[in-house]
Amino acid sequence: MFSSITNKRRLQFNRSEAGGALGDLGTFIPLLVGMVNKCGLQLGPALLFAGLMNVVTGLAFGIPMPVQPMKAIATVAISEGLNEAQILTAGMVTGFVILILGVTRLIEWLNRVMPRSVVRGLQLALGLKLLTKGFDEIAGTGRLFAWDSMATATVCVVVVLALYFSSRVPGALVVFGIGLIALFAANPNLLGEIRFGLDWAWPNFGNWEDWKTGMLRGTIPQIPLTTLNSVIAVCALSMDHFPDRPAGPRKVAISVGLMNLLCCPFGAMPMCHGAGGLAAQYRFGARTGGSVVLLGGAKIALALLFGGSLLAWLQAYPHSVLGVLLLFSGLELAVVCRDQTAKTDFFVMILTAGACLAVNTALGFAVGWAMAALLIWGVFKIEKPPTAKDGNGD
Repeated sequence: MFSSITNKRRLQFNRSEAGGALGDLGTFIPLLVGMVNKCGLQLGPALLFAGLMNVVTGLAFGIPMPVQPMKAIATVAISEGLNEAQILTAGMVTGFVILILGVTRLIEWLNRVMPRSVVRGLQLALGLKLLTKGFDEIAGTGRLFAWDSMATATVCVVVVLALYFSSRVPGALVVFGIGLIALFAANPNLLGEIRFGLDWAWPNFGNWEDWKTGMLRGTIPQIPLTTLNSVIAVCALSMDHFPDRPAGPRKVAISVGLMNLLCCPFGAMPMCHGAGGLAAQYRFGARTGGSVVLLGGAKIALALLFGGSLLAWLQAYPHSVLGVLLLFSGLELAVVCRDQTAKTDFFVMILTAGACLAVNTALGFAVGWAMAALLIWGVFKIEKPPTAKDGNGD
């Protein structure tokens, strides 16, 4: 009986789980399409292995643990034009480093010495980035009325708000359906361009120059982001949402490492688990690993059946709808930071978030951790505001 109760809490398959599974598409689709379009990454294996890892992590963790593109590698690849070999090598080397941190338990030491205020600062920065990106996607349509426009986004926002507390009708599922209607209404020719089968060619890892470029331009900026957001921050968020079954740092680090070492050699995109994805899926109804198992099954089916024509669909999917998903994902991630009520903790959180937004995650982490240490050691003191009891209040 105890086992059946435990399994039920870890894996459920219902409308809420299906709706929650779609919450992270606002991040997944743009980064995947960008790497496929501009860098030559193969869509078929990228989608297939992302789906397989969704299924594995859903079963292994029992919570809606997301599988996302590694954001630093994806951003550098898209903006600087890395090729497929450079992207894949960056993912493998990053995976190796994170796996070592997990196997040696160094990641648990980092998790213990990391002040909660610094973690919250990282989460706040990422939440605000997602929020801003969501507004950018909506405004970027440049149209007030069209299938992909601010009017479509407004309808989606109203739907999400109307179903915000509904346990029967998943808001993300309805919004995603609106996006599909808008997609094919604006591009009816896409239905006639369906090509069946998985497009897949064995990756060419080139030469040492590709390895060096991938490590220097992809791995170096990705390691601190993966360590902090994809391991430490996601574990902290899992404790907030699932205190009875949180994800442990060592298990998450090993998961991230193995995903990339096992899958990237076959053409999979560099993958990680992220706090933003967990917040997004939780916001839209996911409560168990069943949500990502469902999502993984859908990705696998789409890759195997329609891999040849999916790119055109993903490219044309309404940005206004993706923007709404990103917007609410960012709100959900930022809201968890409300527990930093002490003035010193709030100060460190805001300082960390500001540095992350202004420069990058690695510097934000360094600035926040340094300030937290100085406050703990008493080098700096933040005075409490006067109160009425002190005789100085209003």
